Amino acid sequence: MFSDKKEKSMNEPGTGQNRINEGTNIKGDIHSKGFFRIDGTIEGNVNTPSKVVIGRTGKIDGTLTCENADIEGTFDGNLNVSGTLTLKETAHIEGDVVVGKLAVEPGATFNATCRMKGANSKKQTAPSSENETAEATKNHPYDRQQRLKKTSGETSK
Repeated sequence: MFSDKKEKSMNEPGTGQNRINEGTNIKGDIHSKGFFRIDGTIEGNVNTPSKVVIGRTGKIDGTLTCENADIEGTFDGNLNVSGTLTLKETAHIEGDVVVGKLAVEPGATFNATCRMKGANSKKQTAPSSENETAEATKNHPYDRQQRLKKTSGETSK
């Protein structure tokens, strides 16, 4: 009769929101499977496979690893966002950033080294020999070397 209740699996991400309110200071590392809203200060590392929002009064000094992030406050450290990082106009970012997608509103301060990753970033390979390089530029109409050779050949006749 009452046995129809479903038990929540321990492996599922939490649907609840974790919140660190303004005036709260945490020193240490945080690991969670749920969504985070930070309006206080964290000195340490935050790791979650979900979304993190840093409010206007929020600050992280350390490493943040998450899927998506919206930042209105201050971040200083290493930021690893596999999805989209959105910087609001009041955001202040310092450090190293690795993102899938980046959205920056006018007014945001972004003083960081940034590297974008994703499925569309394929490395261009250089030709393996001089013959391949010559073949690639052989008939290109805008190749400067080809034009120079052509004009120098015409003037020496």
